[in-house]
Amino acid sequence: MKMSPRLEFEITLHGFLLWASMGFLMPLGILAIRLSNREENPRWLRILFYVHTIFQMIAVLLATAGAIMSIKNFNNLFNNNHQRLGVALYGIIWLQVFFGIFRPKRGSKRRSVWFFSHWILGTAVTFLGVLNVYIGLAAYHEKTSKGITTWNLLFTIQISLIVFFYLFQEKWFYIQKQRVVLSNEEIVPKEMVL
Repeated sequence: MKMSPRLEFEITLHGFLLWASMGFLMPLGILAIRLSNREENPRWLRILFYVHTIFQMIAVLLATAGAIMSIKNFNNLFNNNHQRLGVALYGIIWLQVFFGIFRPKRGSKRRSVWFFSHWILGTAVTFLGVLNVYIGLAAYHEKTSKGITTWNLLFTIQISLIVFFYLFQEKWFYIQKQRVVLSNEEIVPKEMVL
């Protein structure tokens, strides 16, 4: 099936918007808030919170633009996994916005339930969003017959780096603690260490 250049451009733009949203900004926003877990400086805590919020808000706006493009320009029979998952993700990200805006104050009895819900939904959105980028690339290949190997490879490298940084920053505090001698630890001279 021959595709018009305009439709091909719109599909490419849709893919770019959703990659930027689900495949890049949302994972970076999660990294920003995770970095705040060990931060003690109130100024840096506030900065990391705002970075998280801004990245997530931009991601939601880009996803909304991508969804509007899809509704306006594409065949939306919802007969494939990419479209079905995209609609579900769109609903969940707006639920996350709602959760983010109406979060209970710290110390509230509902804060733990809110935190768990926000965390689970955010993790699910990010995981499923990344998965849908891969599914979308396959759909792009199917529709246009263009190669996607390079895009799959680049996206895999990008996601791998984000996952590595996510796991590394989790252990960074522990790595730093290894240089500190605790008061009840026995210090072994260097000559005795094999």
